[in-house]
Amino acid sequence: MSNEQIQKAIDFVQQNKDTIVAGYKELLHFPSISADPAYADDIKACAEWIVSELTRIGFDNAHVIATDGHPVVYADWLHAGDDKPTVLVYSHYDVQPVDPLHLWHSEPFEAEVRDGRLYARGATDNKAGVWGNLKTFEAMLASSGELPLNVKVMFEGEEESGSPNMQPFVESHQEMLRADVMLNGDGGFHRTEPRMAYAGRGIISAEVYVKGPKADLHSGMFGGVVQNPLHVAAQIIASFHDSDGRVTLSGYYDDVQAIDEVERDRINSGWQADRNEEIAGVPLAWGRGIASDAERAMVYPTLDVNGMWGGYQGPGGKTIIPSEANIKITMRLVPGQNLGSIAESLIDHVESFATDTVNVEVKVNQEGWPFKMVMDGPYLEAVQSALEATTGHRATLVRTGGSIPILGMFNRLFDMPITGYSYGEGDNIHSPNEYVELDAFFLALEGGIRAYHNLSAISK
Repeated sequence: MSNEQIQKAIDFVQQNKDTIVAGYKELLHFPSISADPAYADDIKACAEWIVSELTRIGFDNAHVIATDGHPVVYADWLHAGDDKPTVLVYSHYDVQPVDPLHLWHSEPFEAEVRDGRLYARGATDNKAGVWGNLKTFEAMLASSGELPLNVKVMFEGEEESGSPNMQPFVESHQEMLRADVMLNGDGGFHRTEPRMAYAGRGIISAEVYVKGPKADLHSGMFGGVVQNPLHVAAQIIASFHDSDGRVTLSGYYDDVQAIDEVERDRINSGWQADRNEEIAGVPLAWGRGIASDAERAMVYPTLDVNGMWGGYQGPGGKTIIPSEANIKITMRLVPGQNLGSIAESLIDHVESFATDTVNVEVKVNQEGWPFKMVMDGPYLEAVQSALEATTGHRATLVRTGGSIPILGMFNRLFDMPITGYSYGEGDNIHSPNEYVELDAFFLALEGGIRAYHNLSAISK
């Protein structure tokens, strides 16, 4: 490892802060919302813009690869030599919807700097991972003319909608994606209390369609004689949990793998109770009869209703029996649970509420497996050493309650270790007024430079 090369790259970052922020704003300007088909052209435009940046900074084979859904960005730089390891770098450039728009203090796709924070949708999750890696690579290439190891880049365009088309993509591009280690950039950075996920839950998302009369009906004429689809939807939602907060689907907990005492201690000691209650704004009391807050948030499976609608939503009243109602559901699943069996259990449970006059249908939209990353070894140590040299702290290893579907796919398809390094320190991800701390972002770039140099020193 060349300390001179590292310092030259860090100097490049310090000398180009304004340019880096300006480019960040350009990337954030794309409304790359993967869940809404109306933004498909914007997602493709964002992917093409990223390809142009990869080409500009010196990567080879940079191109947009079509899938049955949103495109993947791929590029590589493979000139470090066969004796150097190859890292596959993953992040995603798609973002969550911006609703409710009226709660934003600035336009979500017109990035604005206020008090050292850059506000925009995707500023942390996960365009920080995309832009952070691009600027880390550019700093090294611009200052030294080379990277310290071989790099393949894969940026996904549909993580926020569950990666529904990534499994066939990964299966059909295994040789292109093969590497010595995968570096996940979808996560957070923290200057004083860095944390790194070593495992995460899987996910199933579904939509429920409850349909009754052929059209909305006058409630004065048909109330009491026609079953109301909204009432059926409410019964379905109420049936998902018992009074203690346990999910009531048949066999839901049967195959959940128990954790040992060492992992239980790690999970509970790393739980940031005050911070999480501050974020939530309410006590985390739901389900405490099941397990501790930390274990419920990371170890146990969940079922949540993410949206429900039907009938009249406008001002004032409208006296109708609506013709239909709809429910959106996600389930976070844990090791041991079989996605197919759980999906079937959900379908059987929900569709049992159908009657002679109300039809109930479930559509499963996405299935993502739980994932695991390395908990020791040289690849993790390369990242930990970089964090320590940059922030003075090593990361605490934690489980995450969230899901990153692509990592579960790689666990199942590749014998490839996975570790992580992330660039975004901020808050309000998936919420209005998402932001990234700019000082922390520039510090994360320094850490990224060190991390790649540390990885380059590992024997293949």
